[in-house]
Amino acid sequence: MEKIDRRDRAPVFRARLTEAMSRRKVTQAGLARLTGVDRSTISALLQPGTRLPNAQLAADCARALGISADWLLGLSVRPEPIADLLAASLTLTEAPRALIDEQIFGWHREAAGYKIRHVPATLPDMLKTRAMVEWEYAAQLGRTAEQALGAFEDRLAWMRGAGSDYEIALPLHELTAFATASGYYEGLSADIRRAQLQHLIGLCDQLYPSLRLCLFDARKLFSAPVTVFGPLLAVVYLGHHYLAFRDSARVETISQHFDTLVREARVGARDMVGHLLGLCDRVR
Repeated sequence: MEKIDRRDRAPVFRARLTEAMSRRKVTQAGLARLTGVDRSTISALLQPGTRLPNAQLAADCARALGISADWLLGLSVRPEPIADLLAASLTLTEAPRALIDEQIFGWHREAAGYKIRHVPATLPDMLKTRAMVEWEYAAQLGRTAEQALGAFEDRLAWMRGAGSDYEIALPLHELTAFATASGYYEGLSADIRRAQLQHLIGLCDQLYPSLRLCLFDARKLFSAPVTVFGPLLAVVYLGHHYLAFRDSARVETISQHFDTLVREARVGARDMVGHLLGLCDRVR
């Protein structure tokens, strides 16, 4: 915002106070009651030539009208109080351990047509085979497994047809652990791992460049699981919750972080099929 000269702040204060009172339909007498001052004090604030009020009265007026004191004094371009701005730009929502996450699906629908950048916690759900999904989500599927899997596949079909480009960055060690059934993937059968790798090879080959998968070295760069939905929002996965940012500055910062992962990737999107073929040889 433009820097306002101190001599010009009093007219700005009067104009913004008048605007805020009009929007909130608060009279001079009403504002006087809300701030605990005489009506004549409020009347004087609105008169041309009046100097700025003291900080306490300015803050009381801002609080009574539900606006930012900084905006009222010409120090900000946004009238909302900082708490309201934070509430609008930063949300914390539950992240259930479930195959079908309605919150995530809603964000995908909101960002349809935009480029989506994704660092998954494990293999990306949208690229998994049915057998892989059944193994990973067995505890959550229960008796309704067939219904849940059917709904999951319907959502995947929608996402693939939504017109969004997907760029996915995975730690290099994640696919190695998957191929060798170590760590998180211990106990996963060789048949499921081999079929999943072949599925990834097919998707990378068929869908490039609308789907681009790359691998970064986690010893050089680290990333928490995160998804950037175009210019709209960036979501960090905390485990039990999603931390979602909607302000453009944070979305851009997280986008730049993702771009660094891609730029520094050990295996780029064009080399992904060859790398996956090499991993197939390690499946035992």
